[in-house]
Amino acid sequence: MNSKQLSAKELLEFINNLIETGQYNDSVHKIKLMTAQEVIEKILRSEF
Repeated sequence: MNSKQLSAKELLEFINNLIETGQYNDSVHKIKLMTAQEVIEKILRSEF
């Protein structure tokens, strides 16, 4: 298991990359990634 911890911004960049490059299993997985992306962006805007 990788012990490196990601910041929220790094995680957001990672998710963005997955979506942009089509690295998801199916449309349901893409929607889940997009939902996670939106939640992280909302938290970053409101909390920081």
